[in-house]
Amino acid sequence: MLGFVWWLIIGLIAGGLARLIVPGRQAMGWLMTMILGLVGSVVGGLISALLFGYDPTDPGFHAAGLIMSTVGAVIILGLYLAFERRSVV
Repeated sequence: MLGFVWWLIIGLIAGGLARLIVPGRQAMGWLMTMILGLVGSVVGGLISALLFGYDPTDPGFHAAGLIMSTVGAVIILGLYLAFERRSVV
């Protein structure tokens, strides 16, 4: 249960950092920011596993995990904003 709570906290932090990094206004609340960070964590984890390999014996929290989660969230947020702008026009 504690792992799930940490997962949510990291998702919120990664989503918040992504929103700070990407310029412009993003109309989303804290729940959507958390979901953005969680999806970004999955994307960042996949990118990290492809680039650096995966070590199943060491699945704990790492600063690099937060960094890749933020990178993934930035990618997802960029795609979301591009899709949002395209559907409005």
